[in-house]
Amino acid sequence: MAKTTTDHDEIRHWAESHGGKPAVVRSTHHEGTKSRKTGVGLLRLMFPKARQSDHDELEEIQWDEFFKQFEDSKLALLYEEGSNFNKLIGRDTAEKREHGDHKAARH
Repeated sequence: MAKTTTDHDEIRHWAESHGGKPAVVRSTHHEGTKSRKTGVGLLRLMFPKARQSDHDELEEIQWDEFFKQFEDSKLALLYEEGSNFNKLIGRDTAEKREHGDHKAARH
């Protein structure tokens, strides 16, 4: 069963225990550019050792940079303890899911 969290320590512990690292989609990451609307770029958790993982388009970033964008974008992590399954979702979506709307999505 999937869990949802906004706790930085829980996210980092879960990701690292599965070999995950903080990342951004390379085409959205423009280091040194202060005027970008998306902050550091589109966030992802990458799992370099996962066979099915296609991370050629991802660029590793530092956890502090990841969590700053995570907070600025008001995100939550939806994840499964025993697998690499994860999805970054809006906190408004997370709240709806907690109240039983399991089809809730940000539009």
